[in-house]
Amino acid sequence: MQHSPSRRNFFKTTSVVSASTLIGGTALVACGGDALAALSADEQLALTATQAVAALKSGRLSATTYVTTLIARAKAVSDLNAMITIDEVGALAAAKQFDADRAAGKALGALAGLPIVVKDNINTKGMKTTGGTYSLRNFQPTTNAPSLQKLIDAGAIVLGKSNLHEWAFGITSTNFTLGIDPISKAATRPCKNPYDVSRIPGGSSGGTAVALATRFAPAGLGTDTGGSTRIPAAFCGVAGFRPSVGDGVGKGRRYPDGVNDALPISTTRDTLGPMARTVADLALLDAVMSDTTAPTAKTLKGVKIGIPASFWTGLEDSVKTVATAAKQKLADAGVVFVDADLTGIMTLNDSMSFPIALHEPVAAIPAYLSANKAPVSTVAQVQAGLASPDVVGAFGAIAGDVFGGAYATAMIPVTGGRAQLQKLYKDYFAAQGVEAVMFPTTILAAPKIDPVNGSSTLSFTVGGVLLTGKDTFGTCIRNTDPCTNAGIPSVSIPAGLTADGMPVGMQIDGPLSSDANLLSIGMGIEAVWGSIKASAI
Repeated sequence: MQHSPSRRNFFKTTSVVSASTLIGGTALVACGGDALAALSADEQLALTATQAVAALKSGRLSATTYVTTLIARAKAVSDLNAMITIDEVGALAAAKQFDADRAAGKALGALAGLPIVVKDNINTKGMKTTGGTYSLRNFQPTTNAPSLQKLIDAGAIVLGKSNLHEWAFGITSTNFTLGIDPISKAATRPCKNPYDVSRIPGGSSGGTAVALATRFAPAGLGTDTGGSTRIPAAFCGVAGFRPSVGDGVGKGRRYPDGVNDALPISTTRDTLGPMARTVADLALLDAVMSDTTAPTAKTLKGVKIGIPASFWTGLEDSVKTVATAAKQKLADAGVVFVDADLTGIMTLNDSMSFPIALHEPVAAIPAYLSANKAPVSTVAQVQAGLASPDVVGAFGAIAGDVFGGAYATAMIPVTGGRAQLQKLYKDYFAAQGVEAVMFPTTILAAPKIDPVNGSSTLSFTVGGVLLTGKDTFGTCIRNTDPCTNAGIPSVSIPAGLTADGMPVGMQIDGPLSSDANLLSIGMGIEAVWGSIKASAI
């Protein structure tokens, strides 16, 4: 969707209005002296979450009007398959209640009527949580995930549940289950990238990313096990955050929801994560979910950031061009880059990634199904209802528990693979004196949709040489996966567009529990890079 002239004028005006028209730190358009002009539909769609909260708190924008505009937009782009459920009735009822409360002078929460979308593997009271899979097509949790409840208590309004890779077990969001009997496999409803509908939006939180990129939601929730907030953020030109999960002894910032949270994969690695169009908006949601104060943007001059070569090798040529230019802009802004590798990190990570992700579901899935009184109770029953070929394969490994032995080895304290990975990161940050590391979120731009297998093989050019037969899943998670096994925080930030107009994201990772500082650095970075061009849809 291109910006209309009125929208461009709106944003130009917001940069120069007087302090008297600032509300909540966000400038609003002045019209006719001190009066505030109503926002057009285009201007509503262009609002970031932070801007929307300011407009809603001020009364310049009613929540009812805003929700109506966003739902109309969602319906207009429904062929992108971003949503599984749109709760028009519930969202409008919540919006009307907010407007009444504001008019009555009641105290407003930090999110003040902000509409959001929620990935459809996160528990929602009053809405189905299907996981995009047939066996849970009628599953209705009795409570909201605790972190989601915090957002609602702060004033957020849930527009609906967004599409995802089946059971969140993949990175394409090409879902074979939606609305069909998996036995017939009569149709496929892949989630589509709004920058090029022949390409994937990434996953597994693909629907949330598409909702943000097409402007029918200013913010949303995803989940992240191996990259599921950050990969779709990178492919769709938005921002995604994975908080610290911890080191196994209670440290970290992970939103602590347990079996009342979302459909599980890995109890060690799973976490909810906010997604939005700016890092500032990620910080807004994170502050509510973590009961902290949102940080401000950091001045970048003198900030030291590590550049580990292992994450910069093998980049698709078009991604390398954008990443190199983005890095130079930060150097010009005063960032001090330290060229130092995390030696051996990819081999170490590979030794534990599948064992953790494919052994822990053996116990985690039945525990979740039992605790939430789901219509099925076993891994085998879930497996029987799967329709996506790649997910069927993953569940075969879970059902056979083929990684039990390797998992036990990986999780040995001190000497096990995970402990060694955590030590590698901790020692690196200390020895190099850096506050973060930076690299492209994914080594290539969004690949084409595979409507037959969901996730097959890729071809892309590196150094002018065409590489073929590359595994889609392994290729896309290469840079996002290591931090998940270490439990450290990670943010993907839009950095630019390739020559053919596809978004590229850059990822920054920080030490354990440095979440606020990492978000602060991310806000400083996005101020230097600016926003990328919106999709044409």
